[in-house]
Amino acid sequence: MPHFTSYDGAQLAYRVLGHRDPGPGGAPVVCLAGGPARDAAYLGGLGGLDARVPLVVPDARGTGASPTAADPAGYAFPRLAEDVEALRAHLGLDRFALLAHDAAAATAQAYAAAHPERLSSLVLLNPGSRLQGRLPHDAREIFESRAADEDWWEDAYVAVQLLQHADDLDEIRDLLLRAAPMAYARWEGPQQEHALAEGEQLNPVPRAAFWQGVDEAAGDAIVAGLAAVEAPVLVVTGALDAITGVRGGEYVAECFPEARVVRLPEVGHYPWVDAPQTFVPLVADFLRGTSEGA
Repeated sequence: MPHFTSYDGAQLAYRVLGHRDPGPGGAPVVCLAGGPARDAAYLGGLGGLDARVPLVVPDARGTGASPTAADPAGYAFPRLAEDVEALRAHLGLDRFALLAHDAAAATAQAYAAAHPERLSSLVLLNPGSRLQGRLPHDAREIFESRAADEDWWEDAYVAVQLLQHADDLDEIRDLLLRAAPMAYARWEGPQQEHALAEGEQLNPVPRAAFWQGVDEAAGDAIVAGLAAVEAPVLVVTGALDAITGVRGGEYVAECFPEARVVRLPEVGHYPWVDAPQTFVPLVADFLRGTSEGA
């Protein structure tokens, strides 16, 4: 697995997946995993997106094959954004496309605010709006709306309640698996296989430190900086996403001068798992259009 040297000398790992032909489709897309601090393996090839464009997938500090941070402050998302800048320099890219899922959308926004000139396009998948200081309730509403139709719902509900007080890692893993169906539009083979790996992809210390040290003023400064981002932005949400909901993505999109929101029906928190046949062409066509227009 290749590595790059970040701003403090840390050697951080990354993977290169898929398509490598020259031309517009050959430009790499840097993909950031959410969680926060979940091993990037859960992204896989993003439902086959790696067959359309090359994906560069870094392991954030303390996850996957990357070492732990010497200082826990290195896990905060603005510092993780500087790891992204080090990766860009390592890859020799003047401008590049950045894709981020879930909590990593905060890292991507911090990067966009600090280095707007480096982005050719930005894709945010299922983002929340904590950075915007807005915590809508629609994820809970989506979850509750499925109670009458899903046989897994009652057990998932109990698991969600117990997770609020669990502190044993093995117990947390078990409860996450019980609650997992709420993250998907269906609870079938591909979704179950994807969810089964989550327990081993957790990294509690980096997760706990992700939002630390970022006060309201710092968050507001990042959000204000998004007004300078000229790159086109695609925000993808899932109509059945009971984790981050839909409204959060809309609030995030409002912060950019040129953002498009696509809400996918019959899709939860992992659109490449629930509907790869819709997700892959949507993102690939967006990336191709922004690359050709660059």
